[in-house]
Amino acid sequence: MNKDDPSLDFSTVIASTVHDMKNSLTLLMQAHSQWLERLPDPQGQTPEQGVIEFEFAHLNGMLVQLLGLYKLGVNQMPLQPAYHELDDFIEAQLACHQDVFASRGIMATYEVDPLSPLGFFDRELIASVLGNCINNAVRYARHAVLISVSDEAGQLVLTINDDGDGYPTEMIERQADYVQGINHSSGSTGLGLYFAGRIAALHQRNGVGGYTRISNGGPLGGGVFSLYLP
Repeated sequence: MNKDDPSLDFSTVIASTVHDMKNSLTLLMQAHSQWLERLPDPQGQTPEQGVIEFEFAHLNGMLVQLLGLYKLGVNQMPLQPAYHELDDFIEAQLACHQDVFASRGIMATYEVDPLSPLGFFDRELIASVLGNCINNAVRYARHAVLISVSDEAGQLVLTINDDGDGYPTEMIERQADYVQGINHSSGSTGLGLYFAGRIAALHQRNGVGGYTRISNGGPLGGGVFSLYLP
């Protein structure tokens, strides 16, 4: 153990444990999916199944996020940006959550500005941010989730809208202070926004960095999460 910096050793142990947990969860999800395919349809389409699908996705997202935060903390987060077709990218993210949408009766759609068909970003990192944000939208949405892609002053804007009650006013007012402590009524820590903000900031071009913004309203009248990438 490094006596000069024991916390680093401990964080490394935690990161290794989280990695093992993620691998175990992946195997569990695969086994569950295979088991589900062997069940008659009525038994595989129950409310409990919807809870299982959502919590699987939620747990996986949290573990990805924790590993990402560790890598950011030790400056080991590689950035590999490339051009991506936004239609294909968004469709892939929605496909990953299709079972959860179906189990909760949520209609998920997307809109891509035809003038902005391509985006330049790290696919894996931005997918992890969108995955966490989609899970959050599913938690609070009533019937609909919309992902929109547009261009604003030369920046690519990915926006996730839901038709829920929206973000609390205090959360919007304090959004620059991502880690806001645990909200015991919702279980929120603000780490999701912190992670998204850090990943966005890694994307820079001509001295301009990416950032995030939360608000209420939008086309569905609920919460609005926007990710800005240069």
